[in-house]
Amino acid sequence: MMSVKTEVTQEKDKKESSAYDLAVVLLQAIAIAIVIRIFLFQPFNIPSGSMIPTLLVGDYLFVSKYSYGYSKYSFPFGAGMFNGRILASDPDRGDVIVFKTPRDNSTDYIKRLVGLPGDRIQLIGGQLYVNGEGVKRERAPDAVMDTKCGPNQTVHQYRETLPSGRSYLTQKLSETCRLGRFGAADDTEVFVVPPQHYFFLGDNRDDSADSRFFDGNGIGYVPSENLVGRARVLFFSLDESATWLAPWRWPLEIRWSRIGTVIH
Repeated sequence: MMSVKTEVTQEKDKKESSAYDLAVVLLQAIAIAIVIRIFLFQPFNIPSGSMIPTLLVGDYLFVSKYSYGYSKYSFPFGAGMFNGRILASDPDRGDVIVFKTPRDNSTDYIKRLVGLPGDRIQLIGGQLYVNGEGVKRERAPDAVMDTKCGPNQTVHQYRETLPSGRSYLTQKLSETCRLGRFGAADDTEVFVVPPQHYFFLGDNRDDSADSRFFDGNGIGYVPSENLVGRARVLFFSLDESATWLAPWRWPLEIRWSRIGTVIH
């Protein structure tokens, strides 16, 4: 009788030990994931078309949070108990960066950095000028796509090449579609970037609330403290018409060719 009770007790102890070991492994995995997310890489998704054609609605990407050091905005809910940046490193012109918009210091935006502290930035006829010099801009083949003006619209594309050699495509809507403030933003005043601030543009120049605008729908100059990290690589991409409620359609809606794309 005692032998049977001993065997039952041992079996119970084994089950409890297995449950404890599993809980420890899960807690360790969660802790590692939290550390990676806070200090190394954080996933982001693209909800708008302001960075087309570089980034599409439905793209999912990793952002390296260590690229520019850390500020209070590097942590969940701005929990860092300090101002400024630690382990700071200056971004390069042309980097695609996630930052907290100065409007509320909580909403994540992603744009391309074109103006460093002290730079004079201007657009003339849609061409970007940095410190009085026009950035090299070459016409690329047009694209046909759905825009805010309707389906199957012709979109003009240009390849910008910075003096550093960084090259990327930008888009502009057709003349009949480019109305309102985005049309006016083809020719701007000279923006002088303040110290410890940056100037950002979207690659989709006619559909981006960026540093050209200082009203409630723009972002103006972005403080260095607000930088979250540099966009690195796409790990998933789903057509914007897809829905998470219909995963059986994903094989046809996943943009397979974009997965693994390095962001330039």
